[in-house]
This record gives sequence, C-alpha cells and structure tokens, in this order.
Amino acid sequence: MINTKNLLWQELGVVNNIDKNILSWLDDDKSLTAKLKQKFKSFAVEILTQEIQKPHKNELEVVDFSGDCVIREVQLLGDNQIVVFARSVIPITSDTEDLLKIGSKPLGEVLFNDKSIKRGDLQVTNSKSTWGRRSAFTIGTTKLLVSEFFLENLYEI
Repeated sequence: MINTKNLLWQELGVVNNIDKNILSWLDDDKSLTAKLKQKFKSFAVEILTQEIQKPHKNELEVVDFSGDCVIREVQLLGDNQIVVFARSVIPITSDTEDLLKIGSKPLGEVLFNDKSIKRGDLQVTNSKSTWGRRSAFTIGTTKLLVSEFFLENLYEI
C-alpha cells in the first residue's frame, strides 16, 4: 500500500512543520488501537501479508537482528474505511512466538496490554500527504519495529 523502503525517518522532537491535528495522532504514547476504537463505531484489522521476508535496510538498523523476520502488513479500518496502514518487523525468536499467532487481533492491543514490553522513542516520516510514525518495542531481548501510516481520510473524518 505504501512504499516504505526509502523513507527518511527523524526523531519526533526535531520535526516542527506538523499540523496540530496530525501531531495529535503521531505524538501519542498510548495504544493506537484503543484510540481508533474510541473514534469509530466499528474497527477492524485486515491482514495484507504476514510472511517471512527480509526487512528494509532502515528497519534492520532498528531491530538489529540478523535472523529471519516476519513482516506483517495490515490495514486498520474505522467504519469500514482504511485509515491506517501498519507494517511490523517481527524477528522470529522465542520472545515473539506468541505474537506470530495473533491472527487478525491488533498487534498494538497485545503490545500495550503487556507491561513487560517496553516502547522506544518515536520517529516520524512524511510522504506527500501521509504521515507515519515508528517505534521499536522490546520483548525480552528482542526488538520489533512497528510503523504506522496515518492516511489523510483519518483527519477528514
């Protein structure tokens, strides 16, 4: 859905041209799933892919892992409209076994409901009218990367 290969990512704190409405989505340390469930009457996750693939170079730099990774790409739907595209890089380790079995359950729901999972700093990117954010989550000794892209119709609703 979104070509994530060559995006340039920056720490959130150094970017100063973000509209307040967009910033309220990017700069949020709570679960995106919970926020979307509050905003929309219906919420759903549509899995586009979940398979072993090689992460992009900029993703490998974050997860710092040389083994196999599962790339999970999903669309988050609010009231039957695609409002977020998400791409996760999940290294295959004993720490992530359970995550790889969640099916269409929102990944964010799992990550935010486990207090032992730690979230790293937010980075943001912009491509045309689409803003994205990403952060690493640490489970045990494994880092996984979650990137979320907020589609323009999210702000128009």
